[in-house]
Amino acid sequence: MPELPEVETTVLDLKTKVLKRTFIDVWTDDSKIIKKPESFEKFKKELKRKKIKNIRRRGKNILIDLSDDKTLLIHQKMTGHLLLGKWKLEKGQWVSEIPGSLRDDPKNRFLHVIFFFDNGEQLALSDLRKFAKIELWDKNELETSKIFKGLGPEPLEKEFTFGRFKDILKKKGRIKQALLDQKNIAGIGNIYSSEILWEARVNPFKDVKELKERELGKIYRAIRKVLKKGIKLKGDSFSDFRRLDGTKGDFNEWARVYKREGGKCLRCKTAIKRKKLGGRSSYFCPRCQPMPRLKT
Repeated sequence: MPELPEVETTVLDLKTKVLKRTFIDVWTDDSKIIKKPESFEKFKKELKRKKIKNIRRRGKNILIDLSDDKTLLIHQKMTGHLLLGKWKLEKGQWVSEIPGSLRDDPKNRFLHVIFFFDNGEQLALSDLRKFAKIELWDKNELETSKIFKGLGPEPLEKEFTFGRFKDILKKKGRIKQALLDQKNIAGIGNIYSSEILWEARVNPFKDVKELKERELGKIYRAIRKVLKKGIKLKGDSFSDFRRLDGTKGDFNEWARVYKREGGKCLRCKTAIKRKKLGGRSSYFCPRCQPMPRLKT
């Protein structure tokens, strides 16, 4: 699933390409992706002739603010990503008119929603598993909705202080699961939580209440360092994520532990391990991040 750095990368790319553009049409082969309003025809009618005024991110949500105080929300979920280009229908399949990654990368061929702009360009959602969701909201309604109220603070904003971070973690449970909980902190997922904890030298299975002040400080600083690195490297493309032009991000070339089971730790040369936690794979160095002792 695209996490904060991948979503932020998409938002930054969109800002340079589609600000001030106007929607003139939209196509889909699966209207279930459109969750709001209640019918695709109504969605199309309300979206047409809306101009893009701003593009932003909240957690893992892409938010496109439109004229008439509307906001288009796109959550890419497990395998979704946005692409900007031009496509044409050939024998029932959308084929990119632009050579390169948009045409050749198999991950970019699962087009299920296409938005048409006034300048002839198209914004497409490619989503292998079709879990992504698209919603059209009244902006004020969205800002006060459960979707937003249920999200924790943004970890790269000034308001996310060390004091606030400590208050968030005044709960029981494993530290990695605490980082993954979107009610605690918005935007962190499985990839970056593993990388954050490696950077902080804290085992993902360690209980939050057992963390010392210095460990909390290391995690807090690692959150900012790793997420900023992810944005700088344009996201992670271990799986399906691609940038707006169809190319891959570079974070997977930098990753220290994620998907590196059996590889040598880049600090101490110990073999990286993988263990399941809450149904998700957790990667860590057993020497740099020793497992917590079991209580007797």
